[in-house]
Amino acid sequence: MLANYFKIAWRNLLRQKMYSLIKIGGFALGISSCMLIALYIRQELSFDLHYKDQDRIYRVLRTSTFKGERSQNVYFPAPFAQALQDDFIEFEKVGRYNYTPFFGAGENEIRRINEPESTHEEGFVYMDQALLDIIQPDFISGSPSQALASPNTIVLTKSKAQKFFPHEDPLGKVFILNNDDKRLYTVTGVIDDVPLTSHLQYNFIMTMSGKEFYEGEQSNWSNSNYPTYVKLQPGIDAHSTAKKLSSVIEKYFMPAAVESGETAAIEWTKSLSFELQPVDEIYLNLADIQDGMSHGDVRYIWLFGAIALFILVIACINFINLSTARSANRAKEVGLRKVVGSMKRNLVGQFLTESILLSLISFGAGLLLTMAASRYFNFLFGKALLFEFQSWWVIPVLAGCAVLVGVIAGLYPAFYLSSFKPAEVLKGNKSLGAKYSGLRSTLVVFQFTVSVVLVVGTLIITKQMDYLLNKNLGFDKEQVLLLHGTQTLNDKVVTFKEELLRVPGVRSATISGYLPGFTRNQNQFSIEGEPRVIEQTVGAQRWEVDHDYVKTLGLQLLEGRDFSTAISSDSQAFIVNRSMARALNLKNPVGTVITNGFLKFPIIGVVEDFHSESLKKRIEPLCMQIGRSRSTIAVKINTSDMATLIPAISKVWKQFSTHQPIRYTFLDESYARMYDDVVRMGNIFRSFALLAVAIACLGLFALSAYMTEQRNKEVSIRLILGASVKSIFSLLTLNFIKLVVVAIVLAIPLSVYLMQEWLNEFAYRIEIGWHVFAVAGMMSVVIALATISYQSLRAAFMNPVDSLKEQ
Repeated sequence: MLANYFKIAWRNLLRQKMYSLIKIGGFALGISSCMLIALYIRQELSFDLHYKDQDRIYRVLRTSTFKGERSQNVYFPAPFAQALQDDFIEFEKVGRYNYTPFFGAGENEIRRINEPESTHEEGFVYMDQALLDIIQPDFISGSPSQALASPNTIVLTKSKAQKFFPHEDPLGKVFILNNDDKRLYTVTGVIDDVPLTSHLQYNFIMTMSGKEFYEGEQSNWSNSNYPTYVKLQPGIDAHSTAKKLSSVIEKYFMPAAVESGETAAIEWTKSLSFELQPVDEIYLNLADIQDGMSHGDVRYIWLFGAIALFILVIACINFINLSTARSANRAKEVGLRKVVGSMKRNLVGQFLTESILLSLISFGAGLLLTMAASRYFNFLFGKALLFEFQSWWVIPVLAGCAVLVGVIAGLYPAFYLSSFKPAEVLKGNKSLGAKYSGLRSTLVVFQFTVSVVLVVGTLIITKQMDYLLNKNLGFDKEQVLLLHGTQTLNDKVVTFKEELLRVPGVRSATISGYLPGFTRNQNQFSIEGEPRVIEQTVGAQRWEVDHDYVKTLGLQLLEGRDFSTAISSDSQAFIVNRSMARALNLKNPVGTVITNGFLKFPIIGVVEDFHSESLKKRIEPLCMQIGRSRSTIAVKINTSDMATLIPAISKVWKQFSTHQPIRYTFLDESYARMYDDVVRMGNIFRSFALLAVAIACLGLFALSAYMTEQRNKEVSIRLILGASVKSIFSLLTLNFIKLVVVAIVLAIPLSVYLMQEWLNEFAYRIEIGWHVFAVAGMMSVVIALATISYQSLRAAFMNPVDSLKEQ
């Protein structure tokens, strides 16, 4: 009997090719979307589960309350880790990590000692031997317990070892970083490449043994630069251990605060508390923890999961609508089967078998679509998803899902079709099931509601993206060329800048790694002579620039003057932004002396606020001083002839750096990369909106086919009595347009809520205007009309005689 069910199901599929293709196509699109999003969710939820003893590894968090604002970060003083190791028996290991670019982490120029030219590489980090013991990467060669124990040692990942030492043993080989031949790094280990599902990402691990980034840094309790990880002893409770860490405040942090002489520092220290964050909660943690790392967002997991579910539901709705739309074609079959003795359960089994067969074929097509779309999906989500189709469990799971989805989608059509009464069917009553039209209409409204929400989301994200990229930022980011890695020029960097200024087409240049979209820091300032209480201190950025910074970036000077090479005291002066002057309540800021610890800085100028960070954040107070930040040179150019300018600049570069190829980007491109997540979100919404609209249109096509089929006799009589094509078209389309309008009305408040929540992440944002909904509504109506026009016009132009003969 089962074989007979499948044989009949297959014949029906072949007999109704168009409808079968629509059913399979809609199902396949929905299933493929679900597969891809399921892979994404699975990867997001699997972060940091690969560590040995993962349940005992934690990251230390520091919580403080300053001026009534609570903040959390992961940065601690250099001696903090050793203090935890010495003072608490609960910790088996305590290790530090550092990925601060100004300390030499992040990206560097690297070459083997016997090679003439350096290569630019990313993924450099500093790490304690203790942290290496905690995370226990898989070593291919070298001693895991001693790899970072000695000064000037470095561990490579497998891919980097193969790149620099093909067919060689890397152990004992020597690297030169940033042309600094006074500090050579020896390879002491090779480890497997870091899993993509690790919040710690690196290619080169440099030791912190014997490393001091400035004099006294390793014993300094006032500066915090090191994320710290701990591994608890077996059986130790993390929560109770975290409470004990408060003793570190009085023993170590407070003496440093008292020594600074600042009341604000003392009050801030008193507010400190510590937590231990499980390593597997770091990547998806929603708390606003300052750690400078790339994170996932559990809200997006829920959002994309919901979208995947909605798309699959829309596909199932299409299946139901298409099945009921063709019910008239199956009515006589059901009637005859019942007359010759078929039971209802036999008919239900027959129709469920057809549904399961369709689902199996759709899953196969969906799997092919998934593999074909994987590259685009990875681009869309900025991921490299792993497809484990070769795993033993994949085929059984997919087959089980196919059967489950087929049963769920086929239940209603199966019971609906099997409920036809033979007497009514064989008499030619094709209006069976009309009482279910409300359900079908509801399903279409649901489909278009989801589609309109996605369309509105796409339009609003696009408008916000345009606003972000076109807003007046307060500085000139156009035609600014950024030369990277210039710290390797050492003392020759100033001479190099002077030679650049002689190149035709170069207007000005500035030496500074502190540029919009790049490096950040935080310092506390107060006005000299005023009590240093917590209420009167201001947290601000402190940037190191050179004398041409304001001119090169086109900053607007509001008061005072720019830095001058003729005034030596400018090396200890500040130019501040308007927000800094406002935060200090300075009506006449020029001439005011502000302090940072024991350091004093007179203000010589005030510039207009400019957006140095993403527009998700408010403009913060900023102080600029003359300093030695040499990692980047920004070059303002006044020519569009890049074909001539770039070679000219490269020629100057070669004169100063024989071991290192030139690397450059443009400031506007670098700034735009801050909004990659917004662009990605827009692309995701756009893709899902197109997909949802396409599948919803299939559903609308199904309902229009059903309604047209049910009203064939009515339409024929109207045509015979002289009805025009226009009136018939209106008759068959008006109800559908009403459904779409209802969907638009339902979608508007839902869209407003969801997009207001998203826009609230931005300090500077657009307002949602009525025209967005007007555009989305018009698009939906036009798409709906285009979808149903085929069936309506086909009915309007049919020969009524032929139709009445069939009745």
